[in-house]
Amino acid sequence: MPTSAAVDGFSLAYDRDGEGPAVVLLHGWPGDRTDYRRLVPLLVEQGHEVVVPDLRGFGESDKHVADPAAQYGVAGQARSVLGLIEELGLDRPVLAGYDVGSRIAQGIARSHPELVDGLVVAPPLPGIGKRVFSEKAQAEFWYQAFHKLPVIESLVDGQPEAVRAYLEHFWTHWSGPGFVPELDHLVEMYSAPGAFTASINWYRAGAGSVATSAAETAPASYDRIGVPTVVLWPEFDPLFPRAWSDRLDDFFSDARLRLVDGVGHYAPLEYPEILAEEIVGLG
Repeated sequence: MPTSAAVDGFSLAYDRDGEGPAVVLLHGWPGDRTDYRRLVPLLVEQGHEVVVPDLRGFGESDKHVADPAAQYGVAGQARSVLGLIEELGLDRPVLAGYDVGSRIAQGIARSHPELVDGLVVAPPLPGIGKRVFSEKAQAEFWYQAFHKLPVIESLVDGQPEAVRAYLEHFWTHWSGPGFVPELDHLVEMYSAPGAFTASINWYRAGAGSVATSAAETAPASYDRIGVPTVVLWPEFDPLFPRAWSDRLDDFFSDARLRLVDGVGHYAPLEYPEILAEEIVGLG
């Protein structure tokens, strides 16, 4: 398993396969780079080089104790991903991501559009706004406030049975009908002392959908994300109802929405063939 040169003191573990136009795949919470195990072979077979890192605080990447806002939010995570792209000499890769990975991909496309050939992303997307504070939405997003409480470290961190129960809730509740999660690997990775706490530093950095949506404002037309973007919106994601896709044009200048029926939140495991189709189409 290779690791990247350190950026801000953080090295990323990553997998690299295939040859051809580059694709970088960014995972979500609660996951790691193995979320893409079904997608990578599809892209390699179709002539792409594929790089899949564990993000800061996840999997086998570094999990330093640090100020979450400075090191674990979109900007900090993006610095590590950009450092990896530069280190590997990737020429304008397509970025694909869901959940946390979607936010990071969008952040990179916004700040460094010249380095990105396109985006393929699933929710979260901008445009939610104050709708995140509705009673129905808050019944789903409760965990983001919970993750900021120190008590979660004593309740979950370093305790495999608690980690399994907690992860199983999200993997079963957020997925579509008939999806059966395979959790043994994630339970092992998230159960190491400090690993669970490191994974939730994303939320402690204020990068979760509640904090982001509460503060969002539509940019001026010239400041929208301009790289070609495909947005994949699943049918059965309880966090992100399809009605929330109505404001994409306020934040992207070249975006196409594709609705994906019969699936839930976990894009690379629930509909890898559709992700592959759209990534190949951009790359």
